[in-house]
Amino acid sequence: MQPENAHQARLLTSLRFGGAQAAAELAAQVSLSRSKIGQELARLQELGFVERAGKAASRGGRRSGLVQLSRRLRFVGIDIGATSLDVGVTDGLLDLVAHTSEGIEIKDGPDAVLGRAVDVVEEMRVAGHLPGLHGVGVGVPGPVSFRDGFTVSPPIMPGWDRYPVREYFAQRLGVPALVDNDVNLMALGEMYRGLGRSVPDFLFVKIGTGIGCGIITGNRVLRGSNGSAGDIGHIAVHDTGPVCGCGRTGCLEAWFSGASLSRDATALARSGESPELRELLAGRDVLTAHDVGTAMRHGDPLALGLVREGARRLGTVLAGLVNFANPAMIVVGGGVAGLGHPLLAEVRSELYRRSTPLATSSLPIALSELGGTAGVVGAAGLISDHVLGGAAAP
Repeated sequence: MQPENAHQARLLTSLRFGGAQAAAELAAQVSLSRSKIGQELARLQELGFVERAGKAASRGGRRSGLVQLSRRLRFVGIDIGATSLDVGVTDGLLDLVAHTSEGIEIKDGPDAVLGRAVDVVEEMRVAGHLPGLHGVGVGVPGPVSFRDGFTVSPPIMPGWDRYPVREYFAQRLGVPALVDNDVNLMALGEMYRGLGRSVPDFLFVKIGTGIGCGIITGNRVLRGSNGSAGDIGHIAVHDTGPVCGCGRTGCLEAWFSGASLSRDATALARSGESPELRELLAGRDVLTAHDVGTAMRHGDPLALGLVREGARRLGTVLAGLVNFANPAMIVVGGGVAGLGHPLLAEVRSELYRRSTPLATSSLPIALSELGGTAGVVGAAGLISDHVLGGAAAP
């Protein structure tokens, strides 16, 4: 199901970005006569794309009726991480109807991981959350050729190179499907339902097992010529250092990420330098970034030092991006963002110190309000734009 003509696609795009509107407002935006706008809106309502949304506020005369995207529409967003699988169902307004999360291992390969994702979608259908399905968006934790719909040499995804993820879901679920890098989709989620709604240009920084950056410019994702824009985790911050998952040394991701915090905290625990971390390690093989946060909140200076040192390195990289791109906002998300304000304060301090005063004069740096749902909301938004616009999504 897609719009029947360009007028309808433009109307749906306007409703996506502008919310519920009166016919007269829409007519002015898309340059259609009142009679034509009425015909197109009636047809869109008949097709199930839009619905009535009450009356506009009174301006002294008869109140106009409002229309909005239909809440009966259903889009599925699938956010695949290195160790997690999130699946969400949204309506046409991108409000979550259902959401579930579970652990997986990306190293198990595409057949196992994607098969489980399809099973979860079917479970949601059985539970009554999907009376219909209009499209599915998928995020994966590695480089993606958006045009071709497959992953390209993903460092932490053995067996996934050029795997046709988009075609897999299109065939298994029988609906339009799109696949993108997970950080791009988290940025889209913030653009539609998070802090990014207030600005057309911002950076979304994900700190999880690895580090990536979603770039929104003019309310569109900047993917670059072959889909690798925003791969800041592999910017070198030192000529030497730990070996990164990409095989190089000195990458930001090797110095500061969920994986590097796990490595460094575990080393401090085993050496006995940090009694707090050693106690948390008891009976376990490795510590996690969450454990680092726990030790930090208990006053462990070495845990706090790991966070501060890594955050300073991240702030240095972000300063270069700010000087170059001049975003209106930086939003930080991902599992490691749960370390909270000690992390954010150090990033902010280093970024402001290294960036030009003009670029940072009104630059907020904030934690994501969407948390763990940013990826699924963004994935649903990606495919809904494709379906509603009748063409390629942004």
